[in-house]
Amino acid sequence: MLTEENIRFQYINSKHMKARTLFLAASFIATSAMAQGLKSGIDRNNMDLSVKPGENFYEYAAGNWMKTHPLDAEHPLNGAFVDLEELNKKRIREMVEDYAKKPQKQGTVAQKIASIYNLYMDSTRRNRDGYAPIKPVLAKIRAAKNRKELIKLMYDLDAKGYGTFPVGFGMTVDAMNSDRYIIGVSQGGIGLDPEYYTKPNEQQKAVVAAYKSLNNDFFKMVGNSPIEAKKKMEAEWALENQIAKVSYDQVKSRDPQANYHPMTWEKLLKDYPAIDWNYLLKVNGYPNNGGKVDVGQPEPVHEVEKILTTAPLESLKAYMELAVISSASGMLSDKFSNRQFEYTKVAYGVKQQQPRWKRALSFVQGIMGEAVGKLYVQKYFPESSKHRMIELVKNLQQAFAQRIEENTWMTPATKTKALEKLNAFDIKIGYPDKWQNIDSVFVIDDAKTLFENVKGVQEAAHKYRIAKRWGKPVDKKEWHMTPQTVNAYYDPTTNSINFPAAILQPPFFDPEVDDAANYGAIGAVIGHEMSHGFDDQGCQFDKDGNMKNWWTEEDKKNYNARTKVLVDWFNKQEVMPGLHVNGEKTLGENIGDNGGLNVAYRALQNSMKLNPLTDKDGFTPDQRFFLAWGRVWASNVAPQFVAYIVNSDVHSPNVSRVNAALPMIDSWYKAFNVKEGDKLFVPQAQRAHIW
Repeated sequence: MLTEENIRFQYINSKHMKARTLFLAASFIATSAMAQGLKSGIDRNNMDLSVKPGENFYEYAAGNWMKTHPLDAEHPLNGAFVDLEELNKKRIREMVEDYAKKPQKQGTVAQKIASIYNLYMDSTRRNRDGYAPIKPVLAKIRAAKNRKELIKLMYDLDAKGYGTFPVGFGMTVDAMNSDRYIIGVSQGGIGLDPEYYTKPNEQQKAVVAAYKSLNNDFFKMVGNSPIEAKKKMEAEWALENQIAKVSYDQVKSRDPQANYHPMTWEKLLKDYPAIDWNYLLKVNGYPNNGGKVDVGQPEPVHEVEKILTTAPLESLKAYMELAVISSASGMLSDKFSNRQFEYTKVAYGVKQQQPRWKRALSFVQGIMGEAVGKLYVQKYFPESSKHRMIELVKNLQQAFAQRIEENTWMTPATKTKALEKLNAFDIKIGYPDKWQNIDSVFVIDDAKTLFENVKGVQEAAHKYRIAKRWGKPVDKKEWHMTPQTVNAYYDPTTNSINFPAAILQPPFFDPEVDDAANYGAIGAVIGHEMSHGFDDQGCQFDKDGNMKNWWTEEDKKNYNARTKVLVDWFNKQEVMPGLHVNGEKTLGENIGDNGGLNVAYRALQNSMKLNPLTDKDGFTPDQRFFLAWGRVWASNVAPQFVAYIVNSDVHSPNVSRVNAALPMIDSWYKAFNVKEGDKLFVPQAQRAHIW
């Protein structure tokens, strides 16, 4: 994924290269006359021209923008992603509130959108109800008389979406056979990343303290005395800590091979006997086991077995109670959301809670995201943008193929496999060709509480997905982001690159700007997602989306040596005093940026052979390309959120995606005359030359 924040690109059914080239040539010739009247895409007012590009390109490209756009109280960071998200919120608010202001026919999409929004906005009703919606569930947990009864209840509640079972269980795509669904079992059960429990730094320690304080208060807010609340919090934390100590850390979790342990259902029953898998299957609504299971992380699953058989009954009850409270807190009274925000302030550095209407919109989109997306694309996504994106993607694909063919470190056999995968990319742009229409299977009843309605939606959606998917071939045309999401992603099991409509706007893509800036922004985004197909994870999957080795031993060794350059380089990036980027954890995204920039730059050079560009606003086309990249990542960030990104995200902080990424790109040096002695200079022999 490209994403800027964790509040944070795959394929093309192409014809032969010759046919694709002819199409591109024709289209560029047709638009070349128009291109001369397009803008540069660069605003000098955003730049700090007092800074040398080779000293701090981030400041040079966007220093004045950062000075004139201070961080507001609602966000942990600002920038292009947040600007577009806020623009979308205003657009979607108009659509949603137009429905919400007047009665709608029961059962229509308009009624469901309006009802969810109004139910969330009705703080008077939710504050009056307090935590009443979950009282019956909490009472069941507290009343359980023995371990057998309690664990059965744990399975039952987990199937209803309460998160009470400390193991992930459900349908997943088989990594070795991506055309089929199997049952997946995975680590879970903890509220923070494993590193927060096992080896926390100072910022992580602060988050842990805030997390424990939040949980303590949650217990008090549902009727426990202060003494009982603290006792329950500590007991629950002890179980989380026990699971975390054997859970895979964020680096190991990125290794597809290390997280794939297939077995038969019979072997699952034999090797993990302390968990009633047959009952879990039944209560979750699966008609059969499908014959094959993937236990992603065996060690933490075994640890949960120990917990279920040996942990004190009251500790298990505390764990389940907190899971119920946490899963429901956003649907209860303001006391719960306000207390949750106090934790958010510590974890992310946000100073002010977003207004209720913004939270309501996020809630609506969590339930009716696709339906809202339909309305969004009808109003705000012209077909011309989709056609232009298809053209850009094909041009990027051609450039990527050239760079594969030209590289000197791969044998012809591996190059052939790489090109096959590249040419098999499925390109998804804007919105799905076929909508799932999942909203058709659930009802929103104004007479019921927000919580009751959401539980009904969860149950109906779960049944729908099982009926639609289980025992059937994987539909690789499905989308996993809504059209209004400002992001993009690559999916290795479908070998697809996905670009929702919302990202296809300035400053990423601007139809009034010439190719230089567009290739530096959306072009590099496209290249980033393509490169994910060949990053340290994606390179383990073939053209059909199956985890399969298509490398010669020597080529893979060369590849690993080249990617290690990026690991070592990013390990050196100190983004706050004493806080460095983790080069292993961020490797996939850093390969994405590195490949994306190189491929997009080549695509720009290809396009300029047919459609020459001139200097504009004092900058060459090459310079505008890199300046556009710098502008995309311009942001002010709260220190806590910088720490959060480093501690918990697979992406490097924004400043590193410019000042650490560009020194690895040969063409950047020539564009800005960066020389030895400049702070950002890296000798050519020490740069990462991968894709």
